[in-house]
This record gives sequence, structure tokens and C-alpha cells, in this order.
Amino acid sequence: MVHITEDMVRRRAEHNDCEIFSLEEVSLHQQDIERIEHLDKWCRDLRILYLQNNLVSRMENLSRLKKLEYLNLALNNIEVIENLEGCESLQKLDLTVNFIGCLSSVESLRHNIHLRELFLVGNPCTLFEGYRQFVLSSLPQLKWLDGTEISRSERIRSSQGLEEVKRRVLEQEKEYLRRRAEEREEVQRKAAGEERGNKERRGGPDGSWKTNTDRRLEENEESQEVEENEESQEVEENKKPQATSPDLDEEQQEEEFWHTPCSFTPESRLEAHRHLEEKRRAKEKVIEKQPKASRTLITADGRVMNVNEPKLDFSLTEEQHNNTIVLDLAVYRHMDTSLVDVDVQPTYVRVSVKGKIFQMVLPAEVKPDSSTAQRSQTTGHLVLTMPRAEGEIKVTKTVPRPPRRSSSPQGSKRNNDAPERLDVDPARHTALDLGSIVSGRKARRGPVEASGAAPPAAADHCSFSEGFVDDPEVPPLI
Repeated sequence: MVHITEDMVRRRAEHNDCEIFSLEEVSLHQQDIERIEHLDKWCRDLRILYLQNNLVSRMENLSRLKKLEYLNLALNNIEVIENLEGCESLQKLDLTVNFIGCLSSVESLRHNIHLRELFLVGNPCTLFEGYRQFVLSSLPQLKWLDGTEISRSERIRSSQGLEEVKRRVLEQEKEYLRRRAEEREEVQRKAAGEERGNKERRGGPDGSWKTNTDRRLEENEESQEVEENEESQEVEENKKPQATSPDLDEEQQEEEFWHTPCSFTPESRLEAHRHLEEKRRAKEKVIEKQPKASRTLITADGRVMNVNEPKLDFSLTEEQHNNTIVLDLAVYRHMDTSLVDVDVQPTYVRVSVKGKIFQMVLPAEVKPDSSTAQRSQTTGHLVLTMPRAEGEIKVTKTVPRPPRRSSSPQGSKRNNDAPERLDVDPARHTALDLGSIVSGRKARRGPVEASGAAPPAAADHCSFSEGFVDDPEVPPLI
């Protein structure tokens, strides 16, 4: 059984800074709640209350909510409309798909003078003859019933023949209550039989209940059949029997549970809910027993993996002006900072968000001691500023050159590990002779000296043409 707790209400008051004393709207739908409690003491200022799709069987502990304007109790197990006289400001009441068969309980809403809309669709009382006329005559303040506006002419017609309508409605209500009493007794007998197990009764293959005497007769008949068919059983024993898997039995039981016809009652709805709850718990136990595979953060050879378990958005930027690397991680905005743990390493960064790991390899080596972590007060993002390490050594891969292959037999005999050099004939190594450019007299004034072998004697005398005149004012060529 699920109870309404303070933590449950506070978690649904995020829009009110988790304060429940001044809460005006709360949504407690689909929580398997079976009883309304504590709300009239904790949330006196409630205006809107959502309790649809639960297991509430009684309308209780609501009379102190003086400011309540809208109450949604659709898809519950309510059978009687009651305890709403104190809700002075109630304007809209939704009781869609419940089990209200006591239509006369609608008259308790006469004290809610501000009530304008009422929904009773899907309840047994809507099948009564004269249902709409009875509700309109009982609640003159209504403007809408089951999503249909009440016209003035319909209001006038509802007052005609009212006594006869009330009499028919009360007769149908009495018949419905008699059937409901029989259904409750049947459910109680079934529950008592299930508790006893098979001590006094055992269900037959056709679904009927059998007494102990019938069971003994069946056992005697079965023993006689066994004695008569001994030979046939020996032949069958030689055959390999077909093994039945427990999964198949569970599937058959599940199919039988959902395909067995039953009346739509609060008890059957509770039984279906408990069946689903048992299956969910069994599934959780199986998951708990299975060992959870641990995520690999660093491989055996020391390689760091990129991991994003919380599935957060992020951005990694490199700022050149201050030589830093900035990681912007989109952490949940309303999550407390105590649930975040940051670990900065020289080559990677690891952030734990509510126990889930976010890990990223950095593009360069950083200084963990100089790194800073800040949390944005507006967006909730986590910003990590990591300065680059000075004097970073980058390892470059060198590609070895393939050795030269020589076609000569001497080159093939050389050692491949020794370096190869190009051999040049020393006799052919000569330097450029610059002294032969001009005559010997003029060349002695120049600073350039010839290097290498001396030029031949015939090179000192230059042959000039016949018309050449040596001008002493012209400087010699260098």
C-alpha cells in the first residue's frame, strides 16, 4: 500500500521552491495511492488537486481544503460521493471511470454552491434510467454535466415528473447495491479458499471446486487405470519424454490470468494491480541477481576511454590567448553540487554526476594543480578551466627509410646497417680559377686568391686584340 508522504509532496513542489505550506497545485497521479491523507493538514491553500489513476476507494480528509477549486479523482475505485461539504470553493469535480452506483449520493454536493462542472462518465450510475434528469434536479447550480452544457429548456424538463424519476432511480440503485454485495461475498469466498490452499478443496480441470470425497473417488479411479494400463506405460517409458520449461508454464499462467473473464469491480482492479506489482518485483529481483558488468574506464594497456554515462551535452574548446583548455559540461540545472565529483589528470578529466561517470581524453597535457571548476548559477553548467603544461613534449613517430639496393656485386656485399656515401675521385676535385679572368698586373690588386692547383704558365699572358688601348684611369676587374 502506497501512502502520501511529505517527501512525495515536496518533490512535486519544485515550482514552489519545495515549500508545501503555501502550495496551490499538486499532482499525485499514477502513484498507486489507496487513501487520501495529510493533504488537508500540510497544504491548506490547495486550489488544484490531481489524484487520477490511483487506487483510492473513499473520498476522505478533504473537508478542510476551503480554497480547493478543482478535484480530479478519475480512474479510481470510488463508489460513493461524500465528504466534500467543506470544500466551499469547489467549481469542478471529475469522477470519470469510477464505480459510483449510489446515484443518490450526488445530493451531498448541494452544499457546494460554486460547483459548475461534474463528470460521471464511465460509472455504473450513468446507465440508470433517468440518470441525467435526476442529477440536474438534485444540483441546480450545475452548468455542465459530462462535458455537455445544460440548457435552460433541459433544466425545465428535468423538474417535470421528478417524483417518478426518483422512484425509478432508487429502485435501480437498490438492485445494483444487491449485486455488489453478492460480488463482495464471492470475492471473500475466493480469497478464503486461496488462503486454505488445497487442504480442504482442490480445483478441477474445468475450474469447478471439488470436495474431499470427490477427490478420493478420483484417486481410486486413477489407481485402477494405472493397473490396467501397465503395459502401455512400459512402452511409453522407453520413449523420451518431452521436458516442459518453467518459462512456458509462466506464460500459460499469465495468459490464463488475463483471458479469464471477470466482472469489472474495484476488487478485480486491485487484483490486477497486485498481479502486475508481483511481476515487477520478481523482475527486479532477477535483475539484482544478475551481476552488472563494470564499465571499462582505462584498458589494460593504459589507454583511457571516452565515457558519457549520464548522457550530458558538452563542449571542449582551446583558448589560445591564455593557453588553456575549457570543458563546458551541461550538468542538470536543479541538481545539488554535492552530487558532482571532479578529477582532473594530466591527460584526461573524469566527472562523476550522481554516480555516473563522464570521462574525456584531453587533446594536450594540462596542469591538474592549476585547474579550476566552476558551476553556473543560471544554467547549472560545470565549467572546467585547465591550463596547458609548459614545455610539453610531443612524441612524433619516425618512419625508417628503406635501404638502397645496389645492382653491383660489391654493393650487395655491403652491410645494410652501415651508412652509404657517394664516392668521388679526388683527382677530379678542382676549384674555380678566378685569376685567369684578367691580366697578371691587374690581378695582383684584387683580394681574391686562387685556391687549388696553380694555373699553367701560359695563362699569365693574355692576348688582346689589336685595337685595344689600356686606360690607366679605369679600375681593374675584380
